[in-house]
Amino acid sequence: MSGVANLFDTAMVFAVALLLALVVSYNVPELLNPDASVTIVKNPGDPNMQIIIKNMDEIQVLDMTDEIAGGQGTRMGTAYRLESGQVVYVPENLTAPAKEA
Repeated sequence: MSGVANLFDTAMVFAVALLLALVVSYNVPELLNPDASVTIVKNPGDPNMQIIIKNMDEIQVLDMTDEIAGGQGTRMGTAYRLESGQVVYVPENLTAPAKEA
């Protein structure tokens, strides 16, 4: 019977080690830190995209919808997609009035 107890202990140690390896492999140990703020985008550009925002001890999950955001606002700059796929944001001059699109 003592052999079964040792086998159970070994399985528990293996399970904890596997969980730690999973956290380290995804490079998200800051999710375990209660003082950290993290934003994660899952499946960017896909219809099932999710944004996970962790601010200190509060976690908020935002799902992608077909609705388009709207409202009042001012233009702050322009974003350009380069041939490499990288997106570059160019802020407008804050002293000049914003042009209407």
